[in-house]
Amino acid sequence: MFLVRWSHISRYALRLTPYGSGVRFWALGILLISVPLFPARLLIYMDTMQTDHLHAYGVAYQALLLEKKVEWLLNYRGGSFLIDYDKGIENICRKKGVRCSIVNEASVRQIYKIIEDENMEKVILEEAPKIAVYVPPHFSPWDDAVRLILDYAGIPYDAIWDEEVLSGALSSYDWVHLHHEDFTGQYGKFYRSYHNADWYKREVSINENMAKRLGFLSVWKLKHAVALKIREYVEEGGFLFAMCSATETVDIALSAYDADIVGIPFDGTPADPEYRNKLDYSGTFAFRDFTPDVNALIYNHSDIDVTREAQSRGKKIYFTLKNFDAKYDPIPTMLSQNHTKYIKEFLGQNTGFRRNFIKDDVVVLGDIEGSEEVKYIYGDRGKGFFTFLGGHDPEDYAHLVGDPPTDLKNFPNSAGYRLILNNILFPAAKTKRLKT
Repeated sequence: MFLVRWSHISRYALRLTPYGSGVRFWALGILLISVPLFPARLLIYMDTMQTDHLHAYGVAYQALLLEKKVEWLLNYRGGSFLIDYDKGIENICRKKGVRCSIVNEASVRQIYKIIEDENMEKVILEEAPKIAVYVPPHFSPWDDAVRLILDYAGIPYDAIWDEEVLSGALSSYDWVHLHHEDFTGQYGKFYRSYHNADWYKREVSINENMAKRLGFLSVWKLKHAVALKIREYVEEGGFLFAMCSATETVDIALSAYDADIVGIPFDGTPADPEYRNKLDYSGTFAFRDFTPDVNALIYNHSDIDVTREAQSRGKKIYFTLKNFDAKYDPIPTMLSQNHTKYIKEFLGQNTGFRRNFIKDDVVVLGDIEGSEEVKYIYGDRGKGFFTFLGGHDPEDYAHLVGDPPTDLKNFPNSAGYRLILNNILFPAAKTKRLKT
């Protein structure tokens, strides 16, 4: 019976052992049985020793697609990943330049003990989230940081736009990113500088045709309706991430849902002179008491944005990630995982948020200490969550219209892009643990 239960390795050892050497036979058999035939876990550490932080998130996502158990070790070595060992996952790490270690169960128990005793926590990631990016079909002379990082990390996504949103397609996705859209219907307020540019004319034409086809009298009415659908998606349990102008304009659209806040160049009529009295901040995600800028010739949407102050400070400025209790506040801890708490400032159509316009129940994840600028926030609405990150591109301080896209091969350890990737994995976390 003992011989039958042995592995082929043990049977090979038996053939090398004389039958008369009973003691040697027994000792060798016990030794071989006690040695694990397979490694226990794959540890992808995310501190400064990691060679490619950005690809590491893609590896974790691929492991989820393969239905491997993935644990996110919050605050342990920069927010490391612990994955059930799989040779294919190890090969992906090597191919992508991601540094990892094979650890046995004894080492895992030691890691768990450290996590138990320190400001750390382990969160189980259940399944790969299905991702959509709200992006217009027309050409825009700028890139989108989220699409850049999704492509770099090898994380699949679908591109959707107004028609899909209004038809209810958002319910098919776990996580939705808003491209640098202007939900006020003012085309980024680029009218003064670019209204004669071919790309601007195409954008206007495509939006006007879409509004007409979907039964809206103007583009701003269409965009306000889209913003409302996005809010409903979050309230029903969706995860929303926005950067740059989308952060500010989605709330402007929600606050001024039935009010005309756009000038003559955009819909042929002046803004409603009573628009301030019609604003309703109860419907917004993050901001309150702000005032939209209705001047069509001014490149500014409202007084939420701090771009002018940020420009005056210059490039040598960093925003700081806040510290949270990993065991009691796993969501902000998860969204803030990084190998540094200081991240370079970067500009955008909306660079950051003026502190006094942020609602009380919104959590500040990162800000520029000693200033009015808040860079990174999150909150919940209904059953879902939203995260807003100011700025256009974490590795391009002042990305201008027409500039080439950032090549992320040059920034594999970007702390700013890690914030985006934290959000991409966020919906994979065990929801019962997070939503209490």
